[in-house]
Amino acid sequence: MDTHSVLKHVSAVALAGACTLGATAAFAGEITVWCWDPNFNVAIMKEAGALYTAKHPDTTFNVVDFAKADVEQKLQTALASGTTQALPDIVLIEDYGAQKYLQSFPGAFAPMNDVVDYSGFAPYKVELMTLDDKVYGMPFDSGVTGMYYRSDYLAEAGFKPEDMQNITWDRFIEIGKEVEAKTGHKMTSIDLNDGGMTRIMMQSAGQWYFDDNGDLNIKDNAALKAALETQAKMANAGILYPATGWSNYVNAFTSGNTASVITGVWITGTIKAQTDQADKWRVAPIPSLAGVDGATHASNLGGSSWYVLSSSKEKDEAINFLNEIYGKDVDFYQKILTERGAVGSLLAARDGEAYKASDPFFGGEDVWQMFSQWLNDIPPVNYGIFTNELDTAVTANLQSLVDGKPIDDVLGAIQQQAQYQIQ
Repeated sequence: MDTHSVLKHVSAVALAGACTLGATAAFAGEITVWCWDPNFNVAIMKEAGALYTAKHPDTTFNVVDFAKADVEQKLQTALASGTTQALPDIVLIEDYGAQKYLQSFPGAFAPMNDVVDYSGFAPYKVELMTLDDKVYGMPFDSGVTGMYYRSDYLAEAGFKPEDMQNITWDRFIEIGKEVEAKTGHKMTSIDLNDGGMTRIMMQSAGQWYFDDNGDLNIKDNAALKAALETQAKMANAGILYPATGWSNYVNAFTSGNTASVITGVWITGTIKAQTDQADKWRVAPIPSLAGVDGATHASNLGGSSWYVLSSSKEKDEAINFLNEIYGKDVDFYQKILTERGAVGSLLAARDGEAYKASDPFFGGEDVWQMFSQWLNDIPPVNYGIFTNELDTAVTANLQSLVDGKPIDDVLGAIQQQAQYQIQ
C-alpha cells in the first residue's frame, strides 16, 4: 500500500478509534519518557505533559533527560535482551533510525492507526514510521530545509531576493562565484566529512540510499550521483568555506565569513542569536538538482518522533496523551515555535498566529509560514535501516570525487563499502 493509501486508510479508522477511546475509563498513572536535549525535546515534552495533566490531574509525567547516544544504547540493549520492564512508556527516536527499530524489533512498538489521524501530518513523516500498512509513532519536529542567505552580501554582488528564488544548484554555484569576486565572501560552507548535504539533495529529488523495498540504491541512483557531483563542483569552484566539525561549520556563517547556509529549520535560533546581523538575513527555498526526475526545492535534514512501547502498562494513556497534545493541539505548536523554534509536522499548526507572524530579523519575511509550506512538499523516501552506515561510505569516498576520480568509480566504491558494512 502506498503512502496515499495508508493515509486514506488510517483517516477512516481514526474516527472509529476516537469513539472507542472516548468510551474507556478515566486514565490515571505516571508516564515515563526518554528523550535528549534539555532545551528542546525535554523542555517541549515537559510543556506537553503539563498541558495534559491540567486536564487529567491524575496523570503525571517523568521526563528523563539522557544524551541521544545513551537513549539509543539503552533502548537497543533493552529490546535486544527482552528486559522490557526497564523501558519507558514513550521514547524519542530520530527519524533516520525509525525503520531500524521497527524492523529489528517487531511488536516492540504500539501502532497508533486506530487513534491518530495521520492525514493531518506531513506525508514524509508518516512514511518513515510506516511498516506493513501500520503506522507507529507520533510525528514531532521537522528538519524541513531552507536556504538562509545574507541579503547584504548578495546585494553587494548585484543580486536581489527574487534572484534567489527556485534556483538550481548550478545557478547557486554561478552566484557564488560572483559573490566571492565582488565581496570576498565564500558562498557557503559544507563539511565534506558529514553526510548531511548529500541527504538534503537526495531527498529533494525523492531518492535515498535504499529503494522502496529497502534494497541498496547506489549505482543507478540519479539523485545520489547528482548530489555528489554537485558538492564536488562547489568544492572545485572554490565557493566553499572550509569546515571540519560542527563548531567550524556554525562559525562559518555566524562569523559572517559565508553568504549562505543551507540546512534544517532548527538552525534558525543559532542564526538569530547573532543580533548584530538582524535584517541582514533572508530565506529562500533550497536549490534543486537540475536534470534529475522528481527534483524539487523541498527537503529534510534531521527530525525525531515519539514512540510508545508495546510493553508499557500505560500504553493506552500514552497514546491518548500524544494524540491529544501532539496530534491536535494547534496552540501547543504555536507556543513551542515561539519559545523553542520547533517546527512541528502537524499541518493544521500552519494556521496559527505564530506561524503567520513576520520576522523583523529576516527583513519582515513570513519565515515560519514559508517553512511550513515547504514542509508539505518534502518527498517521502525510505530511510531504511542503515542510513548511518551509508553516510560513512559516502563521506569516505566523496573527497576522491573532488580530486578527480570518475563518478561511476566513486559510486562503485560506495556500493562495495556499503555492502561490506551492512552484511
